[in-house]
Amino acid sequence: MRRDAAVLVALGTALFWAYGAVIAGLVTQWRHDENYSHGFAVLPFAVFIGWQRRRQLQQAPLQPTLAGAGLAAASVLLYLAGRFGAELFLTRVSFIGVLAGAIAFVWGRAHLRLLAFPLAFLLFMVPLPAIVFNHLTFPLQLVASSAGELAIRAAGIPVLRDGNVLQLPARTLEVAEACSGIRSIVTLLMLAVVVGYFTERRALVRVGLALAAVPIAVLANAVRVAGTGLASEWISPAAADGFFHTFSGIVVFAVALLAFSGVQQLVSRYAAGPVTPGAGVVS
Repeated sequence: MRRDAAVLVALGTALFWAYGAVIAGLVTQWRHDENYSHGFAVLPFAVFIGWQRRRQLQQAPLQPTLAGAGLAAASVLLYLAGRFGAELFLTRVSFIGVLAGAIAFVWGRAHLRLLAFPLAFLLFMVPLPAIVFNHLTFPLQLVASSAGELAIRAAGIPVLRDGNVLQLPARTLEVAEACSGIRSIVTLLMLAVVVGYFTERRALVRVGLALAAVPIAVLANAVRVAGTGLASEWISPAAADGFFHTFSGIVVFAVALLAFSGVQQLVSRYAAGPVTPGAGVVS
């Protein structure tokens, strides 16, 4: 135990020395970029999962492997590539790779397997590369504006769509990048992974729940866009801005959470299959 504590302190000190600036940059982006404000919850949850598995980690055999050193070295090269190429994503992802490599090198593959899930979960705290983010947001803007157009037209209100811009009689609405729904998708996807971890033991069901979060978030954002357009016509053009716009986002995300909860319950019920009378759970 003392050895493990000493190694953890030494490893933590080394990582903080090497990646202090990277971590500080991450925290700054979480604070100022609402698309990634969920990053503050990622590390505590990953640490919690690791703490839950502490007894298994204590009982796991110590089998240090040089493959861990290789993974750490490759991750350091990734960090250098990110630094010289001015790509923050690479420097940030390399932190997770170095951490995983260090665990395998010091304790072994069994420890790495036990910590694989919390380590992979740390990817949620890393913002996407700008080029990937832009390639995702614009199609989502078009999906939201198209769905909004259909809903507004179905309500009997004339509307003309030009790309991600909706022209209504009272005003023009633009489905901006912030309204693309990417924020809801990432947040709901992260919550789906958390829910799947706590409620399901079957990997396939966990993956299914995570995949289900994406269309739910996209649909919810489309409903928000349509609701904003209808409110600007039926209530006031000002209803598309300010408090109503912010409040509608909160309400729609809450509805998306309820929808996901319903999907999760259905999946859990039907994926479990028929229950045999008299059968018990063997632990």
